[in-house]
Amino acid sequence: MATWGFGLRAKSMLALILACLLSLIPAGLIGWQILDSVRNHFGEAFARNFTLLKRQSILAPISRDLALSRRLADSEVTKQWLRAEDDQDKRALFFKEAEGYRQDFRGRSYFLASATSQGFYINDEQNAHSTTPHHYLKQEEPGDSWFFSTLKQTAPYNINVNYDIHLQITQVWLNILIRDGDQILGVAGTGLDLSTFLKEFIATPDAGITPMILDEDGAIQAHRNAALIAINQAAAKAKTEQTLAGQLSTPQEQAELSAAMSKARQNPEGVSTLQIHLDGKPQLLALAYIPELKWFVVTAVDLKAAQVLDRRWLNTAVIALVLLIGVLLLAFGYAVDRLMLRPIRKLQQSASALAQGNFQVNLPPPSRDELGDLSQAFGVMAEQIRNNTEELEAKVQARTQALEQANEEMQRAHKQINDSIDYASLIQRAILPDQQLTQLLGPHHFVLWRPRDVVGGDFYIFRSEEQSYMVGVVDCAGHGVPGALMTMLARAALDHAMTEEGIGAPAAILTRTDSTMRGMLQHCNLPRAIATNMDVGLVYVDRTRGLLRFAGAKIGLYWSDGLEVGEFKGTRRAIGDRKVGLYSDTEIPLRPGITYYLATDGFLDQAGGELGFGFGNTRFAQLLLSHARLPMAEQASALDKALEAYRGECPQRDDITVLSFRFD
Repeated sequence: MATWGFGLRAKSMLALILACLLSLIPAGLIGWQILDSVRNHFGEAFARNFTLLKRQSILAPISRDLALSRRLADSEVTKQWLRAEDDQDKRALFFKEAEGYRQDFRGRSYFLASATSQGFYINDEQNAHSTTPHHYLKQEEPGDSWFFSTLKQTAPYNINVNYDIHLQITQVWLNILIRDGDQILGVAGTGLDLSTFLKEFIATPDAGITPMILDEDGAIQAHRNAALIAINQAAAKAKTEQTLAGQLSTPQEQAELSAAMSKARQNPEGVSTLQIHLDGKPQLLALAYIPELKWFVVTAVDLKAAQVLDRRWLNTAVIALVLLIGVLLLAFGYAVDRLMLRPIRKLQQSASALAQGNFQVNLPPPSRDELGDLSQAFGVMAEQIRNNTEELEAKVQARTQALEQANEEMQRAHKQINDSIDYASLIQRAILPDQQLTQLLGPHHFVLWRPRDVVGGDFYIFRSEEQSYMVGVVDCAGHGVPGALMTMLARAALDHAMTEEGIGAPAAILTRTDSTMRGMLQHCNLPRAIATNMDVGLVYVDRTRGLLRFAGAKIGLYWSDGLEVGEFKGTRRAIGDRKVGLYSDTEIPLRPGITYYLATDGFLDQAGGELGFGFGNTRFAQLLLSHARLPMAEQASALDKALEAYRGECPQRDDITVLSFRFD
């Protein structure tokens, strides 16, 4: 080892000390901390002022419409007409008075829904003088649930963001109860166009600023991302992802948000602030409460993106600091290269030659420091590597031959497995009733059958007797080979049930199938992780009597005529569930021009879209409504293309089956 001269460590320390003495990096870091504190201070002030400004801009117009709506609902003319809805004089007097209200409303429209007749009246600028109901509300219609939920509430009014399926518009609705003493006569109010509302009160061109509106429960009522808005909040609880708390990452932040909302509610004139993580970034949240509307006006400010400070002088300082640091780094780099890296580079070239198999390395010339000692040790190491490499090459050659033989055996086994699965797929397709469906229904049906793997756990059935027949879809638990084997048991159990019960009693077939499956599996000691349940939807078609009879185990029957869409739901218990299900038949008149659909949950649960959510029942119903009048082959193609477009790059989650039919 060298005993005199400057060693490698001493040279490194000398260069580092020289760079640190000339560097202003510590001062820059301190300045950045001060600047960050100033930015946070001004950012909080900006968030408070911005939130108060938004609160005032929202409160004035909506409070005005809310006050007008309450006056319309409390009008004695309104109450007298609703107490005698068939009285033409009172009807004419109401609509004459209501026209004056319509002119004063911001959206130039008003609505009234009668609790007695359940008629829904609406007048706007396109239809300003209609005195007849636009449509009648039905309790069984999901799109009318807002009305019946409002009738049950104790509060005098609610503000609800809702898509009206009859009007086909999404608005911010002001729903005011019309009371006559303890009797509720109906609901009146007005609506604000959601897109206009978002543009006027929520949209902002400033980067890093996200205004939003929450209701009392924290559900999002207005947001620049329409997918986060809780639609029809008056009738159903908002989804977790449609609440601000659902956007937060930790329970602690959710608790802090709840405390800030409570504080803002207690002090409506003030603004509460807190630090949270939203959209994966730390943000400052400011909340102000509007007691008249029972809304929270919220502003999320990304302090790193929002322009809360004048950046012109900051950019100049940053450029100067960068130039200074650059000069220091160049000086430091030159010193390190001169004193340390050149000798090390020569040694690295020798190491590269050694790595390429050239053991005749050219070592750096000896020196009087640690690099000289390293060169000597490197020469000894090169000799040892050469000896070890020769020995290792011999062992590798022997191991390679063994691996090649094992690989050939694995390929043969893999081919045998694939051949078996392909044969199983052929058998599974052979039991599907495609030929019978084509013979009896022809172009009046289509089937989408897409297993997730080569074989799957979905299948469909068809059995006919004279002018009647049975169609159905089955979704067995599991995928691939286990799911395919379950379909064999399920098909046998269904065939036995249809033989015993006849095809005219779908509910009895489900009950008998459940009993048969439990009997097949009761003596099998299966692990808990293995599921043996299955979802079934059966439809008996009686052409002579002109009716359908439906029963389902977790599978519903959808229908659409291109103008409306609906679903007859199955029971919540699957075949083979832990608890025995009770299945019942639903008789439906056979209507020409109606297209009926049976679908397994593979279509509805398929992930996709921008957020990776499932396709969902609502999107599926709208898809059926859009294509119900097309020829069946075109419908099948449209559904298939829509699912593919939604799925995008996401893998197929489950086996997919859709069976559809109709009658002219």
